Amino acid sequence: MYYRLFLFVFSLALLAGCVNTAEKSAGDMADFADDPEFKEAHDDPRAAEADFSGEMIEIPVAGGEAGSAYGLMAESESDKYLLVIHEWWGLNDNIREEAERLYGELENINVLALDLYDGKVATDPDKAGEFMQSVKEERARAIIEGALAMAGPDAQIATIGWCFGGGWSLKASIMAGDRGQACVMYYGMPVQKADQLAPLEAPILGIFAEKDGWITPKVANDFKSLAEATGKSIEIRQFEADHAFANPSNPAYNESAAQEANALVLAFLKENM
Repeated sequence: MYYRLFLFVFSLALLAGCVNTAEKSAGDMADFADDPEFKEAHDDPRAAEADFSGEMIEIPVAGGEAGSAYGLMAESESDKYLLVIHEWWGLNDNIREEAERLYGELENINVLALDLYDGKVATDPDKAGEFMQSVKEERARAIIEGALAMAGPDAQIATIGWCFGGGWSLKASIMAGDRGQACVMYYGMPVQKADQLAPLEAPILGIFAEKDGWITPKVANDFKSLAEATGKSIEIRQFEADHAFANPSNPAYNESAAQEANALVLAFLKENM
């Protein structure tokens, strides 16, 4: 009898361990960093070809070391800010190129491409995974809080990010509260609890990939249901493409899907900013 009781308790413990592991994998993009297939889905990035006109600026961080961002500031005084958050590679030339593109397409807006890696940039998937896993939530939030403080209490805040940055775009818009005007997330891991989403005021545009084996269509659809259940404005668009399809430095870049997604994003930002 004791042996059967032991087996029963042991089985429950194993089941609990499996559930905890599944919940962890579903909740944090960094958990994918050790997955060989996830690494294989991210080829080494090609060099960007943009002419860069912005500059690195310091982001004051309360009680800690200053952060940094690639900044493109509006030509005339503006309270509109777009916070751009990088993929798992870090703040590389591709993200600067995307920041330049958005700055050129939007009118009189300040664009801050935040560096949540504090200067580290990866050129291969192993390093990218290492850097992504090393990000401390408290530090990343402090950098975003610094950018929000720099923008000011009356600023209009939009956020955008890809992959690792997609999840952080959502978190940044949540942190912006009633200053939030628009949140764009490309195939990033969303929050999964109503209380986490509750402070969000900005409408959401989620860009996802139907062939994504990690931020799957189920993840996207579950998030849409959560957002609708909590009274948030959300639009989800899923493309017949793979994870990271919109990265022009990715050798597997899907140009047609990326262009369509980017056009939707631009219209969304213009409408809400």
